[in-house]
This record gives sequence, structure tokens and C-alpha cells, in this order.
Amino acid sequence: MHIDFPYDVDASGRTSATRYADHVRGMVEQVLFTTPGERVNRPDFGCGLLDLVFAQNGPELAAAVEMTAQAALQRWLGDLLTVESLTVRAEESTLAVSVSYVLTATGESMNVLLRGGTSA
Repeated sequence: MHIDFPYDVDASGRTSATRYADHVRGMVEQVLFTTPGERVNRPDFGCGLLDLVFAQNGPELAAAVEMTAQAALQRWLGDLLTVESLTVRAEESTLAVSVSYVLTATGESMNVLLRGGTSA
């Protein structure tokens, strides 16, 4: 078993555990939502999606996010997964990020869909 994300303690007072695929999904979310500069010992870690909540939404933003998210996932998780597709869609005031990847260790295919509001 692997450490659950976000960190939690179970009823017995121990660190919550999860299966490998869910652990890696948590790592994908960490890479996408962590702002570069947020981690002291890894100042270049992350993609910074949370910083875009008040960004002007549109196709330009979607294209930029697609490139930065793909690069961040490859850099930080490239040994754990292979990104099959990463698409970002600007839909009115929502930015939708869809990631499909294959776990290197197990060959299991996974999908993550993240949606967040931006300024219109």
C-alpha cells in the first residue's frame, strides 16, 4: 500500500494508505496544482493550475496550460507514467483539463478530469 493523498490518518491513528494507481493519481494532482516556487527544496516543481482561477479564459490560455502541464508531468512523473493524451478546453468560465496516462509499473490505463473556474 502507498500513502494516500491528501494526507490523512485512519481510525487506528495510522497514516491512511491507498492502492498504487490512486497514489499516482494523487501525485498527478500535486504536480498540476502545485505552484512553482511553493516548495522550498524544489522551487521549480509544479504546474500552477490553481494560479489560473482569475486568469482570462480562452483558447490561448488552454494552449499554454496544455504545454506546461504536459512538460511538468513528463519531468516529474515520467518514470511512473506515460501520458497518452492531455487536452485542455476553455468552456465559458471553466477550464477543463483531461489527462489519460498509462502506469509504467502495471500497464493500467488511467484518466483524470479536472475542472476549475476562471474569469470570463
